Amino acid sequence: MHIAVLMLALMTLAHPAWAEAAKPVKLVVLGDSLSAGLGLPAREAFPQKLQKALQAKGIAVDMINAGVSGDTTSGGRDRLDWSVPEGTEGVIVELGANDALRGLDPDVARAALTDIIQRLKARKIAVMLCGMLAPPNYGAEYAARFNSIYPDLAKTFDVPLYPFFLEGVAADAKLNQADGIHPTAAGVDIIVSNIMPTVEAFLGTIAGQRR
Repeated sequence: MHIAVLMLALMTLAHPAWAEAAKPVKLVVLGDSLSAGLGLPAREAFPQKLQKALQAKGIAVDMINAGVSGDTTSGGRDRLDWSVPEGTEGVIVELGANDALRGLDPDVARAALTDIIQRLKARKIAVMLCGMLAPPNYGAEYAARFNSIYPDLAKTFDVPLYPFFLEGVAADAKLNQADGIHPTAAGVDIIVSNIMPTVEAFLGTIAGQRR
């Protein structure tokens, strides 16, 4: 009897109540090479591994990997309509790394991300924002202007924010490919593990809005 109660308790912990008997959440990851999985087999890319990790917790998602290598925030905005099909319930936005690497004007990135969020909200699609940090070589002023984009937009539009997509992976040679920028499969595992609580809360909000 005690074992049965314990098993039930463990199942409750592993499976959020809202996930029970729920139809899969239609989710798109709108991103660049970091989510596209550059240099990795398709099954090792972030969206695929995130979907697998969610399924292991009993959370069903229909996942689209809308990552395009080399894309900037402006590129993501320009392809938004065809990258996010009708029926999508949530979009994880992972854009900005290429803007920062190229030293592009942070005001341009801010405007593009603002447009993406506004257009998705107008379509009644929930948005989760993944933050990015500027590399140090452009100086403190550039970094301050760029790094503030994500928390500012999350606050302005009341969307959940995962502060730094590469948290725990950036600058660790063991977790990045030879270019020092793109995560290895092990690096993607760490990203997925770290971002999971934010994604679970995001999906829980979407499920709650269905009712």
